[in-house]
Amino acid sequence: MFLIPTLSGGGAERVTVTLLEHLDRSRFESHLALVDAVGPLLKELPADIPLHDLKAGRVRRAFPGIVRLARKLRPQVVHSAMVELNLATVLLRPFFPPAVRVLIREDTSPGALNAQGRKHPLIWNWLYRWLYPRADKIICVGDHVLDELADTFAIPRSKLVRIYNPVDLESARRLAEAGGNPYCGKGPHLVAAGRLAKEKAFDMLLDAMPMVRAASPDADLTILGDGPLKPDLLAQREALGLAGAVHMPGFQPNPYPHFKHADLFVLPSRWEGFGLVAIEALAVGTPVVATDCPGAVREILAGCPLAQLVPPSDPQALAEAVIAALESAQSGFHPHQSLDAFLGRFDVKTVLREYEEILGT
Repeated sequence: MFLIPTLSGGGAERVTVTLLEHLDRSRFESHLALVDAVGPLLKELPADIPLHDLKAGRVRRAFPGIVRLARKLRPQVVHSAMVELNLATVLLRPFFPPAVRVLIREDTSPGALNAQGRKHPLIWNWLYRWLYPRADKIICVGDHVLDELADTFAIPRSKLVRIYNPVDLESARRLAEAGGNPYCGKGPHLVAAGRLAKEKAFDMLLDAMPMVRAASPDADLTILGDGPLKPDLLAQREALGLAGAVHMPGFQPNPYPHFKHADLFVLPSRWEGFGLVAIEALAVGTPVVATDCPGAVREILAGCPLAQLVPPSDPQALAEAVIAALESAQSGFHPHQSLDAFLGRFDVKTVLREYEEILGT
């Protein structure tokens, strides 16, 4: 029984759908429970996966529904994702059937969330220390999360396991060919993707664009995604005189043509749990410039022949790195002979073996 709040277009939701799509049907009968059955990724949920809509609106209102469903399905494993639902799942564990194992997936660094102004950080820290050890296993999306949970919150390392987020490389490359080139104009074309929220720092990327266009006057930027800061970003675009150069078409069910046909993918985040979209861009051969922000970005991009890191929250450094990467791309320098070997550890075939082992233990 998989638990997640919604199927919005974020990385944690994408990972859940990927797992449900690929888990071995001969070994696992998977069910998906959503706090609210909303979000664009609902269309991608495999048809043979039973969907349970708790219709709760908020995680705390879903408590009775989670318990009722666990008692009805009597699953061997309950697997939750995203911190509020993780805390709820382990808190409710005493009300589940006694044989149920509880696995939670931690997608984000707690310290990074606290550092960016999370309300009541001491209470959150206490909740991590008190509740997380009650899970049977905690799946961490990177070593940075695993080490933080162990060192900062005293969670036994025996309960922690690192499993990277999966990317279906074959599907990504197939979908990249399905839509044609979405760009017009001379370019170069930059692309970014993610929820339009503070942590993704698209405002920093917009601040960098005038400097990029001073070096490449025809450069344009497409930001894929929706979120609460869209009105602010549109206003910033107008204030910077970038109305014709920055495009924000919203969430795209198939972003891979945008990734493949771009000259560069940019990940400007202030903090990042994993940075799945950067791996998806690399999967279709597009170079990446990313900020070395708190989270797994440095970890997952280390040794990548097509990626470079820059300091976070520094529009000038970001612009300089983008300009340098575009110059390399325009000179035809694409040293990606070893790219498939680099991406292998994120391939869904590799990651799925790790998930199936922990789910079937």
